[in-house]
Amino acid sequence: MPNETEALAALFEAAADVRVRAHAPYSNFFVGAAVLDEEGRIHVGCNVENAAYPEGTCAEAAAIAAMVASGGRRILAVAVVGGPAEGDEIQCPPCGGCRQKIREFAGEMTSVHLRDAVGTVSSLPLGELLPLSFGPGHL
Repeated sequence: MPNETEALAALFEAAADVRVRAHAPYSNFFVGAAVLDEEGRIHVGCNVENAAYPEGTCAEAAAIAAMVASGGRRILAVAVVGGPAEGDEIQCPPCGGCRQKIREFAGEMTSVHLRDAVGTVSSLPLGELLPLSFGPGHL
């Protein structure tokens, strides 16, 4: 079983690898995301834009859907890499909708990791990204 540093490196590698396959012809902003599930499996997703803009899919939502399709039900960690196609990646936090989607499968202390092109990583708990969140326990 990989240690925490190795697991984080694997998550970022998976997110960066899938990012290049994003479909972003309108924004030219490519995002890759990877989630680690309760079985130690990594699931990836990239953003897929649509000419009808609100019909696109965020990378985080795609990674979560892949996790669920594979039988995963709990997110232990998230990594996101994003930025313009011809420029450097930037630290790219999940949008509000994706924060809520992550919350469906993760607790407030679940780590969300962001990385830029020079390797600077920011890691924070989901509870800081989505304070006072509404989750499954509220129903």
